[in-house]
Amino acid sequence: MSDQPTQPRLELRGASKAFGEVQALLNGCLSLYPGEVHALLGENGAGKSTLVKILAGVHKPDTGTLVINGVQRHFARPSDALEAGIAVIYQEPTLFADLSIAENIYMGRQPLDRLGRIRYDEMNRWTQEILQSLGVQLKATQLVRGLSIADQQVVEIAKALSLNANVLIMDEPTAALSRPEVERLFAIAERLRAANVAILFITHRLEEVFRLTQRVTIMREGAAVHFAMTAEMDHDSIVARMVGRDLSTYYPKADVTPGEVGLSVRRLSRTGVFRDISFDVRKGEIVALSGLVGAGRSEVARAIFGVDPVDSGEVYVMGQKLKLGKPATTVRAGVALVPEDRRQQGLALDMPIARNTSLTVLNKLVHFGLISGKAERALATEWGSKLKLKAHTVDAPAGTLSGGNQQKVVLGKWLATHPRVLIIDEPTRGIDVGAKAEVYQTMADLVKEGMAVLMISSELPEVLGMADRVLVMHEGRITADIPRDEANEERIMAAALGQTDPASRKAA
Repeated sequence: MSDQPTQPRLELRGASKAFGEVQALLNGCLSLYPGEVHALLGENGAGKSTLVKILAGVHKPDTGTLVINGVQRHFARPSDALEAGIAVIYQEPTLFADLSIAENIYMGRQPLDRLGRIRYDEMNRWTQEILQSLGVQLKATQLVRGLSIADQQVVEIAKALSLNANVLIMDEPTAALSRPEVERLFAIAERLRAANVAILFITHRLEEVFRLTQRVTIMREGAAVHFAMTAEMDHDSIVARMVGRDLSTYYPKADVTPGEVGLSVRRLSRTGVFRDISFDVRKGEIVALSGLVGAGRSEVARAIFGVDPVDSGEVYVMGQKLKLGKPATTVRAGVALVPEDRRQQGLALDMPIARNTSLTVLNKLVHFGLISGKAERALATEWGSKLKLKAHTVDAPAGTLSGGNQQKVVLGKWLATHPRVLIIDEPTRGIDVGAKAEVYQTMADLVKEGMAVLMISSELPEVLGMADRVLVMHEGRITADIPRDEANEERIMAAALGQTDPASRKAA
């Protein structure tokens, strides 16, 4: 919208919230205008979630004023926020899988006839009209079971619109979406913006901020510290405001001369998944495996590590042939794998940080047949210190940590094995910019020490910022091997889509 309305649709002033002795929010301030997408940014622990829960009626603020359409409001429960036109779309939707889209949207408020029977035709028609207004190819009668996360988010948005919500809060909605699904969500957001809905957009992906939003509020240590038009900011200035320091070395690429080959993959194939995969990673080198979701990148990593079977091919670690399909053998050979899904595959969330850190080296911590708790805690403390882990105690469950700190625990668990080759899948997915910078620094330090690193990443700025070489996959095959000084987004995306390398076209 070219002309911003003079009155905000929603305004929060001076909000604070404490939980016991922990001050979660000190000075929460926010204003949302009709017809705009507004980014709320900050590291994990900056107070974003507490502020959102105040807007959603989940928490009552200790102090502060909330004004909706010029009228001061007090929310005692989430239903009060819904009645005021505020709806939250979370990263992981909560829907009834065995009910239809329409039944989910109108749960508890279905249209009834005089005999108390649900008027399904009317409910389905209303739902279809909302789905069509969003420009999506979903049917009101479809069961939610089987829908993708992206489609489930659309259902949540449709539910909000059915409640006449005019303030929509999207809390990291793109974290689990593929690129095409992100593009569709952005198109929906633009439709809502054109319909004068005020949207609060929370994300750790700064490229999305510049693509979608018009204004930015940045939080740090429980307070709103900066307000600006998005066009007035750039990547570095946003990051600096979020972490309170200059991050001129955000991608601390190590200047290392690669040594001998640490990992060598030769003609690795698995029917229907990937084929004829060959590449080398040298000591002191970061090689990025890039490509679209479904290209087979993670599957290659899992096959190298021995988690998934292969039909043919060979893997060598420091010149020694690896027996495939045996993760324990792979670990003994000096290979570590930090998986894509740290919560499901990398951590035992209910176990203490110390036990998670020691899981890969328990045999070294056993004395007289018993695991030494003292040795476990010492190990976790050592790696926590090296990786700048933010935790009150290593006895706390890993599930209580932020995403960035959980990733540090997974890293510590594998670095405790002193690997020579590190395979790290989506190293910074779902973590804030401060934690990202620390993970990048860790990777830079590791290659300086001579480690060979294979990094799988969907984040192009991350690939371009950290990799010495970029291997691009398309439909299970490597379609490009691009050196750092020749890599750019156009070349990577062209190879990821199976197109001719733009550099080759220009040369021709």
